Amino acid sequence: MTKKEYRSLFEEDEAVGWLAIDKKIEEIYAGQNPRHYAPPLHYILGGRDPLDGTSIYDSQKQDFHRHFVSYGMSELYYNEDAASGEFSKWGFEFTFRLKPFEEDEQDPVWVIQVMNNLARYVFESGKWFEENHFIPANGPIRTETKSEVGIVGVAFALDPELGTITTPHGKLSFLQMVGITSSELERLKANPKTSEVKALLDELRKDNPLLITDLTRK
Repeated sequence: MTKKEYRSLFEEDEAVGWLAIDKKIEEIYAGQNPRHYAPPLHYILGGRDPLDGTSIYDSQKQDFHRHFVSYGMSELYYNEDAASGEFSKWGFEFTFRLKPFEEDEQDPVWVIQVMNNLARYVFESGKWFEENHFIPANGPIRTETKSEVGIVGVAFALDPELGTITTPHGKLSFLQMVGITSSELERLKANPKTSEVKALLDELRKDNPLLITDLTRK
């Protein structure tokens, strides 16, 4: 797509990339209105959180769980200079599937902060995440709990429903954060190759094809 074609298709006030994300999500959650959380001050205006927002959907598939989708790692708004790029900005958005946790009385917005912490790492370091990467959480992924949380890191898999799309700004993959336990984290630290991460995720998929994170898993 040339810049001229881009200008003919979109208006300057259109959230071109955002709408491409929503179009894909609508295939999965047609008619469902998500709970959307946005930062009080946008990152480009001096805010601390890089993500422009995160939506939470309720999924009945496999087991009831909450499905989080971020907005901000890809090119969200009108930008003719980004027309038909290979990748849309960083080339991905975060997703996360969480089994209900008894201490989360309302929406577990702590997940959004975890996503923003990872986003901040990308923005500040210039290093991005890809499928079959992993990262430790330096402790339980959810803090200040009465019950023990067994998840201490995340591995990244392609979201099994959202996958990868091509937007007017380039390719965008929905990278799902998958909670891993201390023993799984040690296994990956001992052999940090992407092939080992893939092997672990494939093992988890056998009983958990949507890779839903259960905070109480040991």
